[in-house]
Amino acid sequence: MVNSSPAVAAHAEGEEIEVLESTDVLPVAPEDQWKSLFDKYDPENSGFISTERFRDLLAAHGSELDPHKLEVLLALADGNADGQICYQDFVNLMSNKRSNSFRRAILQGSRQLRNSALREEVGLGLSRRLVRHVAYETLPREVDRKWYFDSYTYCPPPWFMLVITIAEVVVFMYYGLQLNRWVLQVSSPYFLKGPLPYHPQLRAQAWRYLSYIFMHAGIEHLGLNMAMQLLVGVPLEMVHGALRIGLVYVCGVLAGSLAVSVTDMTAPVVGSSGGVYALVSAHLANVVMNWSGMKCQFKLFRMAMALVCMSVEFGRAVWLRFYPPAFPPCPNPSFVAHLGGVAVGLTLGVVVLQNYEQRLQEQSLFWIFFSVYTIFILCGIFWNIFAYNLLDVKLPPPP
Repeated sequence: MVNSSPAVAAHAEGEEIEVLESTDVLPVAPEDQWKSLFDKYDPENSGFISTERFRDLLAAHGSELDPHKLEVLLALADGNADGQICYQDFVNLMSNKRSNSFRRAILQGSRQLRNSALREEVGLGLSRRLVRHVAYETLPREVDRKWYFDSYTYCPPPWFMLVITIAEVVVFMYYGLQLNRWVLQVSSPYFLKGPLPYHPQLRAQAWRYLSYIFMHAGIEHLGLNMAMQLLVGVPLEMVHGALRIGLVYVCGVLAGSLAVSVTDMTAPVVGSSGGVYALVSAHLANVVMNWSGMKCQFKLFRMAMALVCMSVEFGRAVWLRFYPPAFPPCPNPSFVAHLGGVAVGLTLGVVVLQNYEQRLQEQSLFWIFFSVYTIFILCGIFWNIFAYNLLDVKLPPPP
């Protein structure tokens, strides 16, 4: 029988480094051999076996497995609701596909790998309780939550979402004072004259496909977007980092404006809804896909409230689009950017958020969706260059 006692905690710091280095050179069975052994203990072909069956597998076949790697694998099993070991987790462990995570868990010793849930930690300060709350809000597995809780240092802080939000508020305040209007700013004749909003007559100015996020139709538009991107975006950035969250957000923004230019060709675009909806839809889809593992409080109520906020904001955008424009023939801003953001969130966004530690370049599904997204962007660019003239679209006059 393999010894799986938490001996890591008893090692000195120098000995821990030696253990860390030794895990990379251990001989292991080929992947197909492990697969055949797993199949014997998994007659239902579920991809999971119990920890007891896993120990029987090791004892029966005399396989040599480093005890510290076994500890981490059993910790992974403890993170599952029914205490089972996933075959893919085992293969990833043996092939060091997530070596940084496993090495950190080994160095953190028995405190990191014990069976007690992170929720049972007592005596935490306000900042550490916030980190624990964020971990349960965004991560479905207990072992990932523990790794995140022990490694997060608020350095760097979630700067991306904060900077974007502050910039949106500052621009709105500037135009509010300049136009002397805070509700339905879009009804002002000077609203679309600035360098930021997307207008079909000015689509050759490429920055407008991104800069439109800093313009909002009114304080109700800004308020709903700001609330959703702070309540959802900041916790996601604390867990996944500015690079991943920025990628999803910017891809949603760009997809939103291009979707408008393809499907609602005469309408302008304002607001950050494309990026916001990409983040929120990716997070909600991740929660649904990992429903049993998500231990956040009132998760059903939270999902319902998020859907209500999205529905209210989207309904406001649809109403505004078909409301008689204040300055015909230019229509009011389009709502299609919301749908472009949702499409990005449910595809590229889900993949980006699904695996907390695995690098994006190691995920084949990420490259598939990113390639599809790139093809859409290229098609949108060519559409904007050629389609307007070929279809003889009657555009509104420039602002």
